[in-house]
Amino acid sequence: MNKVTVIKIGGSTLGNHDTTLDDIVDLQRRGKPVVVVHGGGKIITDWLNKLGVPSRFEKGERVTDQPTLEVVTAVLAGLVNKDIVSSLNSRGGWAVGIAGVDGSLIEGKIGEPAKGFVGVVTKVNAEVLNALMTAGLVPVIAPVGLNGNRQDGMPLTLNFNADIIAGDIAAAVNADKLIFLTDVAGILDNSKQLISRLNMTQAKELIESGVASGGMIPKVQACLRALSATVCTCIVDGRQPHALVQTIEGHYPGTIITR
Repeated sequence: MNKVTVIKIGGSTLGNHDTTLDDIVDLQRRGKPVVVVHGGGKIITDWLNKLGVPSRFEKGERVTDQPTLEVVTAVLAGLVNKDIVSSLNSRGGWAVGIAGVDGSLIEGKIGEPAKGFVGVVTKVNAEVLNALMTAGLVPVIAPVGLNGNRQDGMPLTLNFNADIIAGDIAAAVNADKLIFLTDVAGILDNSKQLISRLNMTQAKELIESGVASGGMIPKVQACLRALSATVCTCIVDGRQPHALVQTIEGHYPGTIITR
């Protein structure tokens, strides 16, 4: 099997004029193994608001109590996941939607207690993904995984940050590239100018200095995690036409982080 590309997409980059799903189908037709990890934070927040459940974030991650976990699971593993899979298959692709609980793909434990039922990954069972890709399918993964260290009163499932999941999956499958499609130009410096290339040390310094903040923190952390086994990682502007194919072909409309 050819080297795998792991792609993380968020709801903010999937608009009416977005070309990401077309690009994924194109890559599949070329015989390029692809794994898709998706978020859906905005849709989760919309549903939480409808149900009167408040949203709160710590270090770019959603604080998850039991009511929030139920909505996260329903929205990510249900609504968002099946919408992406349906869209890919309607374009002529061949995709299957799973969550991290399926086949025990993602196992974890509760991380910082202040974040509630938010997991940190302890194990990725890559055999599940390898079997699907060998069969020619594109796995589309919702970031809801197993609580592998469950105690009385604790849920069976945990909410995982989709960016972090993407990094761990990229490392587990020895991906060629990890690509984050975002709704910003890439990583920006203090003058709001694009930083086109970073090494691992420079990326760590951006987090420590606060230049990388909010939702960019888990993306950079995921890139650093993936670089233990991955050739390069990219945070690119998913709003640009065919940004995904451009990145695969070596033209990076954003920030590339290498070893």
